[in-house]
Amino acid sequence: MTQLIAEIGALIVSLDHLAADLLVSIRDPAITKIMNSVTGLGSATAAAVIVGLLYLADLHEEVATSVLALGLTGPVVLTLMGLVQRPFPPNPVCVTSGEMVAHSFPSGHAAGVTVFALLAVRSDRLPLAPTAVLAVLIAVSRMYLGTHYLSDTLVGVAIGAAAFFIATRLLAGRRQTILSYMKEGRAG
Repeated sequence: MTQLIAEIGALIVSLDHLAADLLVSIRDPAITKIMNSVTGLGSATAAAVIVGLLYLADLHEEVATSVLALGLTGPVVLTLMGLVQRPFPPNPVCVTSGEMVAHSFPSGHAAGVTVFALLAVRSDRLPLAPTAVLAVLIAVSRMYLGTHYLSDTLVGVAIGAAAFFIATRLLAGRRQTILSYMKEGRAG
């Protein structure tokens, strides 16, 4: 079993380096500029703005789901970053800085944008295609800019998806109570 885990780990590292090398080889100044702009849309600040816009648009169910799901992703991402302490890929164009981000594994940006993409899948009031395209672009931008490896990004997506499904499950029985509370708050 230990041998199998070591082989799987080696395969993942090999794929990570292959993907990173490929992305470095195709970097172009114009694309890099675009990716630098796009990547910021996956930040915690951008997520807070998006949740605020959902609230202002009276999308109460979407607000509740996104707040809970994003609230679940944060501690998981930060805990894994602290435990794994994986260094950033070589040759970064952009490295996320700050006290809370010191390692590449997993991608918090990918986790957050996955929450919003799945929210758009579930909601009949949010545009699915643009949201999904933007989520993919943000996730790819993290690898393109050298901030994350492929596996960092894929695990971020998995964390975001898990958080979204946990949030929807937890809120399923409380939906009417939460929606009533939020509507009363807006009316008052």
